[in-house]
Amino acid sequence: MSLQDIKSRIGKAEQTAGRAPGSVTLIAVSKVQPNDRVEAVLEEGHRTFGENKVQEAAGKWPDFRERFAGINLHLIGPLQSNKTRQAMQLFDAIHSVDRPKLARAIARIAQEEGQCPDLFIQVNTGEEDQKAGVLPADADAFVTECRQLDLPIRGLMCIPPVEEEPTLHFALLAKIAARNGLEGLSMGMSGDFERAITHGATHVRVGSAIFGARPTG
Repeated sequence: MSLQDIKSRIGKAEQTAGRAPGSVTLIAVSKVQPNDRVEAVLEEGHRTFGENKVQEAAGKWPDFRERFAGINLHLIGPLQSNKTRQAMQLFDAIHSVDRPKLARAIARIAQEEGQCPDLFIQVNTGEEDQKAGVLPADADAFVTECRQLDLPIRGLMCIPPVEEEPTLHFALLAKIAARNGLEGLSMGMSGDFERAITHGATHVRVGSAIFGARPTG
């Protein structure tokens, strides 16, 4: 499947859901993809990409940014506190704000640097022990805490459990966002992004459907 196929499906899903054309941002998830595949998508004109790890992104994107204007880079994986400054210098948005310690570190560095990426709070909608994110019951309080730190919280992010119907989680995330006055909803991946758009997704994260299967070994 091609980049244009995905963009066409996003457009149809927007229309079906009564959403404005272009209201959904496609994040092309380029983590562990070979540089030639990423470059091919850049050559097609796409500029919004997602990476899981700060170190991998730091080795990949400075060169691309020298060669392609307008790249918008999103961190969609977990962020270690000791990588916070590097992440804030490299990424335009961070989707994985998931604990008070990290929020405080971001706030401190934002004061020092005089700038801050757009931020999304990760909510562990499935309450999975192995997964990062604040629990749904704690989300409202964490949003308030982040706002008290003057952080630019743009929305919420979730990764539904693989064995559960994702729309239940998309609906829950949208409900939490609405009651906190947040418009951004980072949810939906290659297998379910159209259903996410139906539930209000503003950012969908699509990797394998654009780039093909990730290399193994």
